[in-house]
Amino acid sequence: MRTRSNSGVRLDYYKDMLFSTVLCNQHPVTGLLPASKGSQHSWVRDNVYCAVSLWALSMAYKKHSDLDEERSKTYEMEQRVVKIMRGLLLSMMYQKDKVELFKKSQSTKDALHAKYNTNTGQTCIGDDEWGHLQIDATSLYLLILAQMTASGLQLIYSLDEVAFVQNLVFYIESAYFTPDYGIWERGDKTNHGLPELNASSIGMAKAAMEAMNDLDLFGAHGGPASVIHILPDEVQKCQAVLESMLPRESISKELDSGLLSITSFPAFAVGDVDIIDRTREAVLSKLLGKYGCKRFLRDGYMTCKEDRNRLYYEPWELRMFENIECEWPLFFCFLAIDRCYAGDLAAMDENLQKLEAVMVRTEDGQKLAPEMYQIPAASLEAELAAPGSQARVPVGRAPFFWAQSLYVIGKLLQEGCVQPAELDPLNRRLGSEKKPDVVVQVAILAENKLVQQIMAEKHDFHTQTVDEVYPIEVQPARVLGKLFTHLGMNKKLALSGRATLDVGSLGTSILYSLQGQVFAFTPQFLDMDRFFFASDAQLVIDILMNEINFLQSSWTNMMGRPLVTIVFHEDLLEDGRVPAPYVQTFRKIKTGYLNGTRVALGPIKDFVNTSCLSSLEFLNDHEAGRSDSLKPEVRQYLDHHLRKALALRRSTLDSLRPGLRPSGAAAAAPARRQSVRGAIRRTRSIFGDEPLVAARASVQDSAFCLTRRRSVRRTSGEEEAPLGPVPEDAPAPRTRVNSDETRDPLDSFHGVRTESDVHYDAVSSEELLALLRDTTDLEERGDILHYLAVANGLGFALELDGRRLTVRELYDDLYEKACRQKHWAIVRHTAGMLGKRITDLAEAVTAMLVRQKQLTVGAPPDEVAIVVPLPAGELRHLIHRAHGKDETTAMLTQELLLYMSMLIRTEPQLFSEMLRLRVSLVIQVMAGELQRLLHCSPDEATEALVNLCPYDMKNLLYHIISGKDFSMGAGPAGRFVVVSRHSAKVSKKSEIHGLRSAVTADALLAAEPEPTDESDEERSGQWLRRRRLDGALNRVPLGFYPRVYAYLDGTPGVYVAQRLIPHSLTQEMTAGETKFALQVEAVLTQILEPEYRQLMVEALMVLTLLPDHGAPLPDHVVEVERLVHHANDVFLEDQRRQQGDATLCCARTPKKTRPDGALECGGASYVCRHFYDSAPSGGYGTLTYLVRAAAQTLNCLPHDGEIDCNIC
Repeated sequence: MRTRSNSGVRLDYYKDMLFSTVLCNQHPVTGLLPASKGSQHSWVRDNVYCAVSLWALSMAYKKHSDLDEERSKTYEMEQRVVKIMRGLLLSMMYQKDKVELFKKSQSTKDALHAKYNTNTGQTCIGDDEWGHLQIDATSLYLLILAQMTASGLQLIYSLDEVAFVQNLVFYIESAYFTPDYGIWERGDKTNHGLPELNASSIGMAKAAMEAMNDLDLFGAHGGPASVIHILPDEVQKCQAVLESMLPRESISKELDSGLLSITSFPAFAVGDVDIIDRTREAVLSKLLGKYGCKRFLRDGYMTCKEDRNRLYYEPWELRMFENIECEWPLFFCFLAIDRCYAGDLAAMDENLQKLEAVMVRTEDGQKLAPEMYQIPAASLEAELAAPGSQARVPVGRAPFFWAQSLYVIGKLLQEGCVQPAELDPLNRRLGSEKKPDVVVQVAILAENKLVQQIMAEKHDFHTQTVDEVYPIEVQPARVLGKLFTHLGMNKKLALSGRATLDVGSLGTSILYSLQGQVFAFTPQFLDMDRFFFASDAQLVIDILMNEINFLQSSWTNMMGRPLVTIVFHEDLLEDGRVPAPYVQTFRKIKTGYLNGTRVALGPIKDFVNTSCLSSLEFLNDHEAGRSDSLKPEVRQYLDHHLRKALALRRSTLDSLRPGLRPSGAAAAAPARRQSVRGAIRRTRSIFGDEPLVAARASVQDSAFCLTRRRSVRRTSGEEEAPLGPVPEDAPAPRTRVNSDETRDPLDSFHGVRTESDVHYDAVSSEELLALLRDTTDLEERGDILHYLAVANGLGFALELDGRRLTVRELYDDLYEKACRQKHWAIVRHTAGMLGKRITDLAEAVTAMLVRQKQLTVGAPPDEVAIVVPLPAGELRHLIHRAHGKDETTAMLTQELLLYMSMLIRTEPQLFSEMLRLRVSLVIQVMAGELQRLLHCSPDEATEALVNLCPYDMKNLLYHIISGKDFSMGAGPAGRFVVVSRHSAKVSKKSEIHGLRSAVTADALLAAEPEPTDESDEERSGQWLRRRRLDGALNRVPLGFYPRVYAYLDGTPGVYVAQRLIPHSLTQEMTAGETKFALQVEAVLTQILEPEYRQLMVEALMVLTLLPDHGAPLPDHVVEVERLVHHANDVFLEDQRRQQGDATLCCARTPKKTRPDGALECGGASYVCRHFYDSAPSGGYGTLTYLVRAAAQTLNCLPHDGEIDCNIC
């Protein structure tokens, strides 16, 4: 008779453990497991982990089964796994309407429930009675579904279920910007029901999407219809945000033990080994105890001090939970499994021993994993006096199904019953392994024969045309986005499919097949209809190089090589030639390297076998049973777009001009032109004539004075008669296929005019029409149209040579012509007047926000903060409302937001120590730098700024943020360009000082300044400029916020700009919380002048450094503003003694001021300009004076001996 092996006996032991503790509670109909015996609530997360333990046990039995009885146990356990997973699937399918709503709303009310009724699978609690939005739970389900399907289990039975799972993927796609309640169902740790962005949710969503991509849910029996598709850019967005957050969990939790589930088993979501190690070490050092890990710092759940009569905590209560948080044995399981996958078996054994030491034993010797361990009330004082010294008692559920299941998995791994690879058939554990370098393939095509001929004859660059690459079909990215909206559609379930049209560079770098035809798609940023950026060759090339570098670094876990398809359009030609930036870049690509990235250039057909190929067979009409034919709507769409030519229409005014003759009034028009010219310029509000507020009067001469224009609204009696009546049968205005345009932005313009617009009333309607017909000057045409739009609205119709055209149509023509002529000021103004918005605006803002960078738009003190992601249309209206009727600055704000998002993706270190970016102040700094470099007036600097091409605008922003030195050079057509100082391009001929005569007519109207020593000039103002820049960017020194926290922890608080930062913040928050930093930043943001803000930051740093040098902390609230002004007084005293520069202004006796009360030197907030311009360190540095002021103000000077307050 055969005897059973020892492994079979051990497996029976773990099977009996699971059956007696967990599976005995499984419902026979729904298959769901309750949270505990007698409960009717089944949590998604707990059920999934229980299913994983059963799955592991079934695989162990399958390997060691040597009797029919054991093979039957294998089958039974597999079916129990199927029962649990399908029970959860059906429960979620009952809420299919919520899945559909959530794709568009991301609202907590539209979230799938986190738990269901065990007996029915239906909901067990109301939408607003629990923190249901837990993206990590849904993501965990999808991740394990993918792993189990890859192992051979059949969990999905129909195409309707496939469509639902596809929509679950869409449900979690938004994880990188959707605040949820997280793994502990609490959101903000005060438990007030405030969701927040959680790293554990983002990591689990990333892992689920990677696991699901190209997975056939029918396994070996499936086909194209049962495959799940995911655009890889959604995964990459989660990865970028996740890596920027770790090891922090959220704004209110600086660390969380739940992160162990994403850095290792089961998610393996992080590919950077350094981040994995840093996160794990942070958990071990701050959260690990004798009985397990604390969930997070100051976690009050189930502690003896928690008030059980309410769910929430008062902010001041959180401090009392410090050092007495409950410890969860669950995390010994995660640590043990993590060490197993790391190959550290000794550490695995150690963690399992620690776990078994704290497990509860039943009377029959069964080991139960308790939920948590608590400090009893009797031991509280002793524990607070010596943390970690007291014994704890188990509380909560025993067994805790989640921990019990992971314990069984850990033991199976420890005893070799199951191998680590068997629990990870998709090989996610290998994600952190080093991978070979990626070669980016580039295929360059000509739009037509003419472009092909020009590229070959004039530039010796041979290409194929789009037609010549047939049967490969090349289409713009928007076509791919539209096709993907059909993914996951299911009429029976009322599911609409993918909600967004955006497709990133990773998605367009894949080849797609559909019914035997191969499709290639150009990158989204090359779409000609998207925005005016396509008209700037330098910016397009800059974006292209960044995208190629991005592909090289982000092409992970994907087959083949990325393919970038570039179609050069005829509209991009300049004077019959390919623009120089394109030519130079194409030649670099030929060499095989582009900015350090390996590239391969060739015909697109040569790359078919080496590229990643994905199927678009989901476009077939599977739901109707016609799997071999496309859906009718898809067929109609493709027939419309394939081979469709793109052509810009001819300018309306240009087509009309030959048939127009000036009238008598028009002949006299030159005398009237000065009444209209400059209308657009007078709307710009980067600079102004009045100070912001009385406190800012001191900076009215500088490049940082921003004012609002006074508006004049006509009364009903003053309305002008329209130039021509609009009959009822008049044709509707033409529309362009442009996703960047909102169609009705101009109600706010009609009848609302600036003071300068009133002057236009003297110009008759006939004269305006004649001017509009005759002028070829874009700026003058823009001035006329601006007046017409302000006075009558964009829908106002004009009669021109028998044709009826609206102001909107004329503006549209002006916009297109300005783009072709590269008149960027007119382009930005007309784009704003037409209500255009950058297509990627919402995504750009979201990219900043999810990296914990808040934004403000508009001029202080009326700034508008953007702290949560908003739809693109809402963002556009918010920005334009914040800027009044200054459409140019509003469009510039949109533009800068996009550039900031580009920079934070490629160079995130530029934004370190910044929490809030004030875009309007950044614009002022940019204009101020131009004013300094060009030696011109504020108005001229404004004009120079708005006339910069998009590339130079981005380049200027980069130099401003990075602090790198730059100068202004001369570009094409007398325009300015931004040139780095260290660049070889800078020469005496290209420096702006040698180009005064060449550009005076365009931008510099002021007289030639007297020759000055440039280096002396720059040295004299460099620290003032640096403080203005850092203040505009809200940059703080490294470690600033933890130091302020330590200072507040020992004092009653501190006053900054008449606002109190109270000691009570330390009772609610920990030193490393982003939430605390945001509270401090919110106070600093109230300071209008950026340079004054930076002095406040320096003063706060001095206060925080005093205890490090033996000075006692003050026992009263210190007013930092008074400290700064006292330091300024000490500085002025030294200036008088040393006869310094300040004796010419503030150190003079008596002190002279301007008529408005401001300082004569122009120093902000009554602090001498020379003090702002002092270096921080040194004997006469600002920090030295702040230390002296602090010592005197706080009365901490030594009574004997000498003192050296110099800071070197």
